[in-house]
Amino acid sequence: SDNISVASGDEDERKNETQALVGGGGPIAPPSDFAKTAGRFLFCFTGLQVSYLTWGYMQELIMTTTFTPTPSAPDGRFPSAAFCVFSNRFLAIIVAMIAVRIKHGSILQNNVAPLVAFAPCALSNTMSSWSQYASLRYVSFPVQTVFKSSKIIPVMVMGKFLKGTNYPYSQYLEALLITVGVAIFSIASKRSNSDTTTEIIGLLFMCTYITFDSFTSQWQSKVYDKYGKANVDPYQMMLGVNSSAIVMTTMGLIAGGDIPKIIEFFQVNPNVLQYNIITAITSASGQLFIYTTIKEFGPIVFTVIMTTRQMMSICISSILFGHTMTWKAAVGATLVFGVLFYQIRKKYIASQRK
Repeated sequence: SDNISVASGDEDERKNETQALVGGGGPIAPPSDFAKTAGRFLFCFTGLQVSYLTWGYMQELIMTTTFTPTPSAPDGRFPSAAFCVFSNRFLAIIVAMIAVRIKHGSILQNNVAPLVAFAPCALSNTMSSWSQYASLRYVSFPVQTVFKSSKIIPVMVMGKFLKGTNYPYSQYLEALLITVGVAIFSIASKRSNSDTTTEIIGLLFMCTYITFDSFTSQWQSKVYDKYGKANVDPYQMMLGVNSSAIVMTTMGLIAGGDIPKIIEFFQVNPNVLQYNIITAITSASGQLFIYTTIKEFGPIVFTVIMTTRQMMSICISSILFGHTMTWKAAVGATLVFGVLFYQIRKKYIASQRK
């Protein structure tokens, strides 16, 4: 969750995935080094799971908990999804600058792509992150997580529109099956006491998320193609996108008048500030584990780990936040993840034939 910046988790984690996959994967160690390889895998697996499971939990905690009310937030709900995006972007820039400095010797070294080249995907990245946080006011985290899997359709549409990419009919069938699974899960998970209008608003936020997120990954790919992967590495992409995004989120906070509300809310609920900090840290650590995992074991292993993480996050959220799952919802989720693992298997077979 869900391809580029270190900013927010599943929404941001999907963006991180696209960005990191560009770097490819290194060879797996020979059998004689099995113990070392197993140790590195356990380290990467644990790091990804802890980072993103914590991130998901904190995200839901921030956006769904009723805290102590304030004059500007009488319902006790955290008043600004935009600040959640801002805090993640702020830390993302710091991490990106450190990474670029270590790899290239200078933050501004080898900057072939101008900052304006990253602006479109920075805007879409910001909007998708904001939509993801905002949607949790209206839909449950499990519904959000499964719904994100249907982003394959807008990704294909954006690929066709932005790059003229042609996809095989089998891929359209897989996208259709995922969409059916998501629809079954979403409908079956609808709470009997919930307002239909509220549910629709949440799904609209999720549609906004997957649309902007799909544009982000395809635009990033376009930047890599235009300026060359040798001239724009994932860390430079991360720095470029977040540099533009932090300006946009800051302007959004000022224009929306959120800053006074946030300060007031933190003064009454200081623990929420701690939650936001933890969210930003786990998103950043997850980003670093993404790069390490793909470098050590390749994109297929990484995808298996992250798909497993999605399933675990649904279980954890259901237990900790009391989300019930009917057998119909389970069927929908099984269909979605079944197709996802089938896609992973296809990629593995294709990689073995090369």
